[in-house]
Amino acid sequence: MQPSEELLDLLHDVLRNARRDASERLGDAITPGQLRLLRTLDRLGRPRRLGELAEALDVAPRSVTSKVDQAAADGWVRRVPDPDDRRATLVELTDAGRERLDAVASSREAGVRARLDALDDDEQQTLLRLLRRVAGRG
Repeated sequence: MQPSEELLDLLHDVLRNARRDASERLGDAITPGQLRLLRTLDRLGRPRRLGELAEALDVAPRSVTSKVDQAAADGWVRRVPDPDDRRATLVELTDAGRERLDAVASSREAGVRARLDALDDDEQQTLLRLLRRVAGRG
């Protein structure tokens, strides 16, 4: 296996394991698609129309509708009137949606921290220094 292939494989394993650990800690409370929807709304920074969400997520509009319906039922998003067009609605993240995002982020961070604990402090610093160089950050 080439070093580049091994790096990709290892990074994939670390991230997949961090997601799996977080999922186990959080239970089946959120699907990857729902998480992606919440993250996208958070990143966009303001309420958006379903079509804009579909474009940002690069999925079919009907796919977004079902995700929004489920997220609204879970209390993570809500539909609000579009102030510029009374016929349209916008989707916005709720406080509960932000709390869910924070919980997922905290859980993933705890999983990564646990994996780093397999290394001593010097090894952790070396790993981070090398990854920064590979990432072009140092």
